[in-house]
Amino acid sequence: MRKNIKLTALAATASALALGLTACGSSSDPSSSKADGGKTDASKPLVIAASPSPHADILNFVKDKLAAKEGLKLEVKEFTDYVLPNTATEQGQVDGNYFQHKPYLDDFNKKNGTHIVPVTNVHLEPLGLYSKKVKAIGDIKPGQTIAVPNDTTNEGRALQLLASNNLITLKEGVGTGAKLSDITDKKGLEFKELEAATVPRALGDVDAAVINGNYALEAKLAPAKDALVLEKAEGNPYANFLAVKAGNEKDPRIEKLAKLLNSDEVKKFIEEKYQGSVVPAFGAPTAS
Repeated sequence: MRKNIKLTALAATASALALGLTACGSSSDPSSSKADGGKTDASKPLVIAASPSPHADILNFVKDKLAAKEGLKLEVKEFTDYVLPNTATEQGQVDGNYFQHKPYLDDFNKKNGTHIVPVTNVHLEPLGLYSKKVKAIGDIKPGQTIAVPNDTTNEGRALQLLASNNLITLKEGVGTGAKLSDITDKKGLEFKELEAATVPRALGDVDAAVINGNYALEAKLAPAKDALVLEKAEGNPYANFLAVKAGNEKDPRIEKLAKLLNSDEVKKFIEEKYQGSVVPAFGAPTAS
């Protein structure tokens, strides 16, 4: 029986987070957090925060098909934003999360004083440019508007995708931290910055939009088929990984989950279910 609990959190406050997690059965008792160096009860369920797709889908495959053989009790909590999974992990209200890449995590830790660390890479979701108004990238013309994610790392990633396809020109050397102010030639285009989760809903209101892979899947878009252009997987630094609060990497339950997420069974599941829209990232070095 699935125990996923979907928490819509776009307007949540810290108090709402606490109430939501308590209502979902997560303990707010400090003794339940491993952040203080306390020993983990390996018999307790491992609670992982995740974006609905593909992260929660992959975790639920592990939960339903693989976890019992390893003696792992796994619970998956679905979050629809990019903030609360890390906040809940930092506070010990979940045991870990699976939704993000390293550039985003580095930026989040720096801005929020959190201590989240990667455990193991699992998959890559190529970022894509989508449109309901044009059929090819060559049809995008001056005066048209492109929506991009407004968080630091994903906006930079989106601008690099546009630059690599000659839609804009960026300052030399700006890398993944590129901002709209780093565009040296917009080529007549206008840009609309939106929270990443809301970009798919705005697709009909703009001429094109750069959408994160998981949000594209949630919006019933097939990145490998529907995107005008996709990021290249080769050499891509944006592998998504299992993450925990620093100090909890050796939790035996986390070690079991990491092993299962890098298994041949999960690799086959990702390849067959997502048909290139999501690709395994096993063996790719996790940045430290």
